[in-house]
Amino acid sequence: MTYIINKVEQIVRKALERIPGHGYDHTQRVLKIALKLAKNYERCVDVEILILSTLLHDIGRAYESRKKKHHALISTEVAKNILEELGYPKEKISKVLEAIEAHSYTLGSKAKTLEAMILSDADKLDALGAVGIARCFIEAGRRGRSLEDSVRHFREKLLKLKDLMYTKEAKEMALNRHKFMLLFIKELEKELRLER
Repeated sequence: MTYIINKVEQIVRKALERIPGHGYDHTQRVLKIALKLAKNYERCVDVEILILSTLLHDIGRAYESRKKKHHALISTEVAKNILEELGYPKEKISKVLEAIEAHSYTLGSKAKTLEAMILSDADKLDALGAVGIARCFIEAGRRGRSLEDSVRHFREKLLKLKDLMYTKEAKEMALNRHKFMLLFIKELEKELRLER
């Protein structure tokens, strides 16, 4: 299975290398977080499914402009094609696809498997803290979003993520990252109002 993981990693790296905010660097951070979380569930988690679903969770971002669908749904389609082409077992493909679909905040799907829960947690953790702040402004630049719109995005989405964690370890990590983000937003709002 190392062959399939290596092939998938090569495909994902190539597809996402020029995607800002949700590119290959994001995928690598999410994978690192997911593997860290998985250590607490070694006997229960299928690490292979976790790795493949994490690598493929945002591959749909490379095709978003051509297909008018949510990136997680595109990711499941692309992942299915890649894994079938590589001869990955069908019953395992369905588990990978389930985890990919359940990671999305905007789709609102609930994770049912441990692998899906860990991927969801890891992806949301990368949207929090200092990295989350940096990614928010990368996305703001890409979309032409103002500072005020970005503050609204923090309030409407990013600050809600800590309450959506499944695993105990992710909840603890999310709380620390959330606190840092709150301090930053308070200071940013103060400066935007020219208060001191």
